[in-house]
Amino acid sequence: MVKTILKDNKLAAELNELANEVDAALKKHATTTHPSFGKIYAFEVNGYGSYNLMDDANVPSLLAMPYLGSVATSDPVYKNTRNFVWSTENPFFFKGTQAEGIGGPHIGLDMVWPMSIIMKALTSNDDKEIKWSIDTLRKTHGGTGFMHESFHKNDPKKFTREWFAWANTLFGELLWKTFKEKPHLLG
Repeated sequence: MVKTILKDNKLAAELNELANEVDAALKKHATTTHPSFGKIYAFEVNGYGSYNLMDDANVPSLLAMPYLGSVATSDPVYKNTRNFVWSTENPFFFKGTQAEGIGGPHIGLDMVWPMSIIMKALTSNDDKEIKWSIDTLRKTHGGTGFMHESFHKNDPKKFTREWFAWANTLFGELLWKTFKEKPHLLG
């Protein structure tokens, strides 16, 4: 954007150099080896060798990394991380009778964020996974027809934020992408 809009090649080069430095630092310092999943990205690191293994449903998140353009969905470390964050090893992964997905520390336990289910689909090429995500979102709107910030894993009518534009917009993006690329999944 700096190069195109501001026509500042020098600043654009400096920013690209900084981005490359951050990318290299993350690959070197923000990964760890999980006993079950192998090499994964950590959610947080402190620069002294400690890390926090979890994921949060917001975007940005570890699950959303390909959506944000920071890694490819084919990246082996991302694949391992994706498997980790969508498992009970992630302390904010919740699985109930109505849905499963990622929540976060700021809403409370057992509250799934539709954004996590949307990101699972937007970062997937697997038809079954995308269809599962859309079907799950269709049945967990709590009778309102809208996506919410979060809903209880066993009771979608127990939700936070009656109107949450961010999740609704991402859901619209998911449906549009699916319509354009895999319309057979919307039937």
